[in-house]
Amino acid sequence: MLKKAPWLLSFLVLAAAAAAMAPAAAWAADAPAGAPALPRVEARSADLWAVGVVHGDKMSIHLSRLIDNAPVRDAAITVVLRATAHATTAETDGSYSLQTQDLTLPGPAVVEFQVGFGAARETLKGTLDIAPAAGQPDDKNSARQLWWWVLNFAVCFGVLWLISRRRKAAQT
Repeated sequence: MLKKAPWLLSFLVLAAAAAAMAPAAAWAADAPAGAPALPRVEARSADLWAVGVVHGDKMSIHLSRLIDNAPVRDAAITVVLRATAHATTAETDGSYSLQTQDLTLPGPAVVEFQVGFGAARETLKGTLDIAPAAGQPDDKNSARQLWWWVLNFAVCFGVLWLISRRRKAAQT
């Protein structure tokens, strides 16, 4: 049994490493599978409230007055996202829409709604946090870290193998 101990120990270490590197989704198989919340931005001023909801590369914007929550239908809205100004399109339901590839870029972004209605002009600011797509890893260094762990365990395995060979040679 003592002669097989380094091999057994190295096998257990490799099994533990494989279990540690398994994706978290495999461990949480019984977690509730709900649809993820859509990215959303809210911005307020003294008179207005803007809510933007992102669907892929399109944002639906609802603009209303704070006093009575009435929608503002006759406004001209320009959205400044990632230092680029984008004009919006008025929809028939009273909302506004914006379509740009900047909405698909992951990470937080400052959003500025520049609203003009009548003679009044207001600027509303908020933060939009877009999560990476399902196919994109959150950590781009995960492959590098995986290979680092494999190298570490290979070195440990090699050291154990050399120790066992040295003990065999000392016994004979």
